[in-house]
Amino acid sequence: MALRQVDIYLPPEHEPLGELKDAPSALSRHDLTFDDDSTLTSIVLETGDSDALLEWLHAKVGDIEGHRIVVREVLATLPRQGEEEGETTVEELGALQNGDENNEEEQDKGAAARISREEVYQDVTDAISVTSVHYALVALSTIVAAGGMLRDSSAVVIGAMVIAPLIGPNIALALGATLADWKLIRRSALVNFLGLLLGLGLAVLGGFFLPVDITVGEIASRTRAGLADVVLALAAGAAGVLSVTRGVSTALIGVMVAVALLPPLVTTGLLLGTAHWSGAYGAGMLTLINLVAINLAGIITFRIQGIRPMTWYGEEKARRLRFYAIGLWLVLMGLLIVVIVFAPPSSITGDEASSPSTTIETPLD
Repeated sequence: MALRQVDIYLPPEHEPLGELKDAPSALSRHDLTFDDDSTLTSIVLETGDSDALLEWLHAKVGDIEGHRIVVREVLATLPRQGEEEGETTVEELGALQNGDENNEEEQDKGAAARISREEVYQDVTDAISVTSVHYALVALSTIVAAGGMLRDSSAVVIGAMVIAPLIGPNIALALGATLADWKLIRRSALVNFLGLLLGLGLAVLGGFFLPVDITVGEIASRTRAGLADVVLALAAGAAGVLSVTRGVSTALIGVMVAVALLPPLVTTGLLLGTAHWSGAYGAGMLTLINLVAINLAGIITFRIQGIRPMTWYGEEKARRLRFYAIGLWLVLMGLLIVVIVFAPPSSITGDEASSPSTTIETPLD
């Protein structure tokens, strides 16, 4: 089981933390008083309990000016977890008021291995920092993906998805909707929009200046959307959120999200640049469907994982926003599916006859 260490710093003018009544179980606790009478309390506990402990600490010391709570990842402990004799718990330290034997069972019902909300928030906000490196990676991944598609090289396209930083903004958008954090929603939506716009613009330029053959597999396979693509995008969004809430590397999961977004986006741009409107229409619809599905799955998965605001009134606001956000994404998904079913790319005529890549000349008898 993964562990976390929670350090609570309190200023000199405040009393030490004292007993941790009604707090989640901990494996150990250590208190230290500095020369200036400021105090440090370090608590080691299972990762799944860290969110509840942080909520408890926020209610107890949140109004103290100068306090600081720091969460650290514990890589290993000796003696190994479960081998200690007389293992210390918060119940033993604080003599829980409820004496509730069902406390452990209730914790098991939740996501035991999920990291705290604050860790998730920090990881997500770091992923949407507006830096030159972020947009440079978007540009480079677009160029590599376009080159791989024009050469019909799956390996090159996969390489582009490895470096594409597309998971962060979409996961952040889903988290913002889950927590009713409008600042996070606006920031992630802006970063996501600018990144997709940059990728689309570069792909359009590539299609305008380079010869594009719509019959190659890497391009042709992304000019029509289907239910399988919806399932793929839903799985990508859910996997992205699970990787974030479990505190594991998002590198491989980021590739999965990029699978759903980068290739159809680049295909749309290439075909727009070469004026192949029907193919661009199909690839564009696929991009939109994937974008909607990733965010829909992200919000639902965050909720299933128990990510919620810290206060009850924040939870009321978040519940309403989640309801509206899920409803909006579902409506958009339904409309997009209806469009691709009743107005597929093949029904958009006018460019096939004029496109050099699809024109076939038949010799006269």
